[in-house]
Amino acid sequence: MFSKYVSRHISGIAMALVAGVSSAAASDYPSKPITVVVPYAVGGTTDIVSRIIGQELGKTTGESVVVENRAGGGGIIGWSIVARAKPDGYTLLTTESSLAMSTALKLKMPFDPNKAFTHVAIATSVPYVVVVNPDVPVTTVEELIALAKNKPNELFYGSGGNGTNTHLAAELFKTLADVKIDHVPYKGAGAALNDVLGGQIQMLITALPTALPHIKSGKLKALMVTSDTRSPVLPDVRSASEAGLPGMKTEFWVGYAVPAGTPQDIVEKINEAVRTSINRPDVKQRIEGLGISVKGLTYEESEKLVADDIALWEKTIRDADIKVQ
Repeated sequence: MFSKYVSRHISGIAMALVAGVSSAAASDYPSKPITVVVPYAVGGTTDIVSRIIGQELGKTTGESVVVENRAGGGGIIGWSIVARAKPDGYTLLTTESSLAMSTALKLKMPFDPNKAFTHVAIATSVPYVVVVNPDVPVTTVEELIALAKNKPNELFYGSGGNGTNTHLAAELFKTLADVKIDHVPYKGAGAALNDVLGGQIQMLITALPTALPHIKSGKLKALMVTSDTRSPVLPDVRSASEAGLPGMKTEFWVGYAVPAGTPQDIVEKINEAVRTSINRPDVKQRIEGLGISVKGLTYEESEKLVADDIALWEKTIRDADIKVQ
């Protein structure tokens, strides 16, 4: 009896000590440089946004923030580094919609993406935009849908490859519009964009910043943005809701995640630091100048958005019978 009492007493003390250490670590956070892993190459939209915010995070936290690009495997290399990192708040992942899509596709990964991360903050988002080559005889989404129904399997859309965001977004559009438009997968979204510009294929659904210069120059026609409201940078282009496709409301988001098990106090501190950083007027102006909206969601809102996104893409994948090896 006495030995059981001592055992329980020691166990209680140990738990209290662990809790105390965790609390102390959270109160001191951050006390050393923070590494932000970007799972893509230098120069892309995700990298640019991450570097803008990373610079501001350094000012907000008072510690150095080092942005490291760990590209490869469609993001899996960078994701894996953070999934295996110590859950202490000093290794962050710049995450975005592709992680939710890869989770929905159930791609083979060296970790369980449903359990590996805590999604700390969704920082920015941008709608996709439905664009066509100027020679396609349509000026609205309704006309595009009518054309596709009159010519089933005669129109072609491009994507950056099977299972990419440009692929899944277009398949969601096809399902909602009930049209048959054939898929042409490319080795990268840039190649798909080039062929829409050249007229080899008719259509592409891509993140707004990618297509914006070509829309502005008249080399592409924009028919719809996939958001509830119009984009400030394309005020004449209707939203999904206005075009009669409210189910097409989906956006390409960028945020931050940490390894699962990171203390909640630290999670909240990171969220607060991100939101403070992106809402500085000059930072907000720089981000919005790229055609990107500042979100600044709470931790709870961020977790919900990611879960909802995974559910949306799981349904899209089932409906379109998408299989990626």
